[in-house]
Amino acid sequence: MSHPLAPISDAAWPAQIADMRGGFAGQLNVYRVMAHHPELLRAWTDLRMHVVRNNALGPSRAEVVILRLGHRLGCAYEWNQHVIRALDIGLEKARIASLRGPLEAMAPEDAVLAGAVDTLLAEHKLPERLYTDLQDLVGRAGCIDLMATVGMYLTLGFLLQTSGAPLDTDIAERLQRDAPELMA
Repeated sequence: MSHPLAPISDAAWPAQIADMRGGFAGQLNVYRVMAHHPELLRAWTDLRMHVVRNNALGPSRAEVVILRLGHRLGCAYEWNQHVIRALDIGLEKARIASLRGPLEAMAPEDAVLAGAVDTLLAEHKLPERLYTDLQDLVGRAGCIDLMATVGMYLTLGFLLQTSGAPLDTDIAERLQRDAPELMA
């Protein structure tokens, strides 16, 4: 028996979001899970566009944040999905792999970003000293976008971990071919 939050198939796609099936919502299993709540998926669109495409962190730093969060959550879907995204924007395999380890083994910039993720998960806030270090690195908007990214991907991680959604086939195939050593 499949999970009640299993990714929705094309045949069962909700009519009220039929216009979204051909875009991002129909492309990834995580959004096919969210399609169980059509109003949320539609409302998610603008936040997703900001966090994924237009945030003040920039693509590389955002991927560092998302990868560290995926690792810390034990969310194989998010980790694997974002390994491919990170490779596509030019992050090296060694840098990606380091995000699974201790902060001391990371490049200094990555350690600040990953440390912020770790601290948000543990303390639910950024202490003043860490906030200052982070602001020096990414600016005020970047600090806020880091927190928004963590919040958004926590929600996705909760959905993915609850539903057991499988990794999208194209991502799984690319990962197996291009970076099997990075698979979660």
